[in-house]
Amino acid sequence: MSNEEQKVPEVEIEEQAVGEATTEAVEAEEPTVESLTEALAEAEATIADLQKQLAELEPRAQAEILNHRRRAEQEVEKARKFALERFTHELLPVVDSLERAIEAATSEDEAVKALREGVEMTHKMFLDGVSKFNVEVVNPHGEVFNPEHHQAMSMVDAGEAEPNTVVAVMQKGYLLNGRLIRPAMVMVAKG
Repeated sequence: MSNEEQKVPEVEIEEQAVGEATTEAVEAEEPTVESLTEALAEAEATIADLQKQLAELEPRAQAEILNHRRRAEQEVEKARKFALERFTHELLPVVDSLERAIEAATSEDEAVKALREGVEMTHKMFLDGVSKFNVEVVNPHGEVFNPEHHQAMSMVDAGEAEPNTVVAVMQKGYLLNGRLIRPAMVMVAKG
C-alpha cells in the first residue's frame, strides 16, 4: 500500500470517531423526559422542605418580634418615668436646706416669724411642685425600720419606743415613681 492509501482510512476513522462523540454530546445535552421528571420531583421536594421550615420558623420569628417590641416599649416607658431622677436628686439638698431653715427659725421675733412663714410657704410650694412628678417624701418617724427605704445611722436606747422602730429622722428620704432616690437617714431603737 502506498502512503496515500494508508492515510485515507485514518481520516475516515477520525471522522467517524468525531461523529460518534458529537452524537453522544448532543444526546447528553438534550434532557430526556425521565431526567426532567426527576429534576422536577427533586425541586418539588426541596420546595416542600423549605415551606415546612418556613412554617416552623415563622411563629418563632413573630414571637421574637413581639418580645423585642414589648422590651423596647418598656425601656421607653422607664426612660420617661425616671428621666427626672438625676434632676430630682440635685434638688433634694435645696429641700433639706429649706427644712433646716424652718427648724432654725424658732425665735419669737416678728421678723423671724415672717421669715419662717415665707420659708415654710416656699418649702410647701417646692414639695407640691415635685409631687406633681410623683416624687414622694419618706419620713418614717415612729415606723418600723425598713432597710429598703431607710438607712440606719445609729442604734439608740429609747425606753418607750418599740425595738427596731425609727425614733429620729436625721434626713428624709425620697421616692420617684416608687423607686428609691435617697434613703431616709434614721436612728433606730435598740431591742
